[in-house]
Amino acid sequence: MKFEKLYEGKLIKRYKRFLADIKLNNGEEITAHVPNSGAMTSCIEENCPVWVTFHDNPKRKLKYTLELTKMGENLICTNTGVANKIAIEAIKNGTIKELQGYDSLKPEQKYGQNSRIDILLENENSDKKCYVEVKSVSLKLNDTLAFPDAVTTRGTKHLNELRDMAKQGHRAVMLYVIQRTDNENFRLAKEIDLKYYETFQEVIKDGVEVIVYQSNINFNEIYISKRKEII
Repeated sequence: MKFEKLYEGKLIKRYKRFLADIKLNNGEEITAHVPNSGAMTSCIEENCPVWVTFHDNPKRKLKYTLELTKMGENLICTNTGVANKIAIEAIKNGTIKELQGYDSLKPEQKYGQNSRIDILLENENSDKKCYVEVKSVSLKLNDTLAFPDAVTTRGTKHLNELRDMAKQGHRAVMLYVIQRTDNENFRLAKEIDLKYYETFQEVIKDGVEVIVYQSNINFNEIYISKRKEII
């Protein structure tokens, strides 16, 4: 996925989860939308380098969107909505080999209890479908990358709904997309959300598959690059 033109600056502060005050390199101070509901632990700190995109849409209250941050030598894509886009791109171009062989791909399809599955894969001559839930990974804990970065009741609900699909005979896949350039191993953050961890252990016994992929990030684009294992 190609980024729109990026504008560099320094973070002043993030607040109310979805807002960030930023001083651009040209000296202008702006407030940007932060498309990330998580804690963003290990992703941002005061005065860290950030990159935003500008959107001249009259319907938007905030014209800038936070896209990238840099911690140490590592770039982090903090826009969680990007995970779905690059996952779809990687399925279509064959990078995610585990999700090939389907006739159609439909994003954001209704299912479960008032939910939408991120990606629905289907074959014309089969009633068996493949439900793919995508999660963006940006948390670093010591020497590992981890999910989630905050308690996620919604995430636990998604795991249970995937299990329901697996029990009905469909294929159910939990896809974690790492959106930072660190090359550490990936794990679940049991110490942050024990309920999510325990539910995860239960649903994989009931047939839910787990796939983890690393993304490559630079100032021009972000794309899924290689498979990683969960530890």
